[in-house]
Amino acid sequence: MMDIAANLNMVREQMRCAAETAGRKPESIRLIAVSKTKPVSMIREAVACGVRDFGENRPQELAQKFVEVPNVRWHLIGQLQRNKVKLIIDKAFLIHSVDSLALAEEIEKRAAAIDKIQDVLIQVNISGESTKSGVSPEEAPDLCRKISLLPHIRILGLMTISVKDFSEDENRALFAKLQELAKKIEQMEIPGVFMQEISMGMTHDYTAAILAGATMVRIGSGIFGERNTKI
Repeated sequence: MMDIAANLNMVREQMRCAAETAGRKPESIRLIAVSKTKPVSMIREAVACGVRDFGENRPQELAQKFVEVPNVRWHLIGQLQRNKVKLIIDKAFLIHSVDSLALAEEIEKRAAAIDKIQDVLIQVNISGESTKSGVSPEEAPDLCRKISLLPHIRILGLMTISVKDFSEDENRALFAKLQELAKKIEQMEIPGVFMQEISMGMTHDYTAAILAGATMVRIGSGIFGERNTKI
């Protein structure tokens, strides 16, 4: 049987150690429990252990769990198609995966309809892999500038996904590039664009991400065990 409480204790301790090594306060880093494909019963166990932020890849799954598990913050961390924005616009606390102006414009339209300011992160393909979603680092500043003109969207920072087969040092160097990009965008002083959140790091690399400045880490299998890929 999966011991979610024990797993959470281990993850939190490793987060604390990494934060202190980096000279940061552990409470400055938000743990997002990635609950994709996991049953509501496991999510409720995590809630009982104090978790308040959950990440889902699929809009349909987020929409369903939003109803079944209230009073927590739901993050859309997976690729978001424009025709699925309507499913989560009134439910997502934060959308991590905005990577185009077209997607942002759809979010703007849906958010305006319900009079909501939707917080988002810009997903950056920092590794340059063709299989990964995200805007290139070179295009990210211009995308931020264009999205900043949309009144119902607020950019809070950046998100990226590392390379799973990289060593800890390699991923830490990759994460450092995202941090540098965030500082560059911050220095541009674009109205409505804030670089206060850096979402990076998953089960295999979250300590490296914290050492490189992550403010949010997205951990799934380290808490809930391997996901069911058949779902």
